[in-house]
Amino acid sequence: MKINGWVAAMTAILVSVLCACTHSGLAPGKTGAQAAATNIQLAIEYMKLGKLSSSREFIERALSQDPANANVQLTAGLVYERLGEMPKAEKAYASAARLGVRDPNIQNNYAGFLCRTGKTTAGEKLFLEVARNPLYQTPEVALVNAGVCVRSTGNVVDADRYFSRALAIRPNMPEALLQLGNVAIDRGDGASALDIVQRYLAVHPPTPEVLWLGFRAQRKLGDATAAAGFARRVQTEFPNSEQAQLMRSGVDR
Repeated sequence: MKINGWVAAMTAILVSVLCACTHSGLAPGKTGAQAAATNIQLAIEYMKLGKLSSSREFIERALSQDPANANVQLTAGLVYERLGEMPKAEKAYASAARLGVRDPNIQNNYAGFLCRTGKTTAGEKLFLEVARNPLYQTPEVALVNAGVCVRSTGNVVDADRYFSRALAIRPNMPEALLQLGNVAIDRGDGASALDIVQRYLAVHPPTPEVLWLGFRAQRKLGDATAAAGFARRVQTEFPNSEQAQLMRSGVDR
């Protein structure tokens, strides 16, 4: 998955992890831990709405109520990262990883932060540890993340290997297919990229990302008519997407 998309994915993971806390039937504020669980949920919801000042307020309440909770620290890392307060984000993520050392979901999130902040060797290593953890139920996700991490450094060989390993675990995993297609484009292999687009569209609904990949693949192959077909689909089916905006601005690669 794209590196700048990891935060949204992590937010979804946190929401699912924390739902049990906030739906326990206990009155908010009954204990520090229970109040912190409610404030985590509020911090995430405000972050999703883009109300970062409110998100900061609630996560800092949670930090004061239950600072030894790994999920509190992880959510703080997310919020501070979104705010661009990277020293605070790094401290919170590291605390989460230390407190949740046996939780592969938390380690997966910390690995993502390491990769986004340029510590790709450490991030890749941690993703692979997560993928090998028998408690982690979706090793293919960690492998895709490892691939995204190394691809950000230009290492398409290992990226290809990680995405292929993910597909061996879950054939037709959409994010692994998309990333493998992007690697093919990185190598200048339009034919392989187009094969992956067709494989993707045979089993998944279209997305602007895969249609954009198809457009780029056809451009690589020199088929202007087929490329225009993908371009039309992006513009008509996903007019508000980043890819449609890129096309309107004249960016086509």
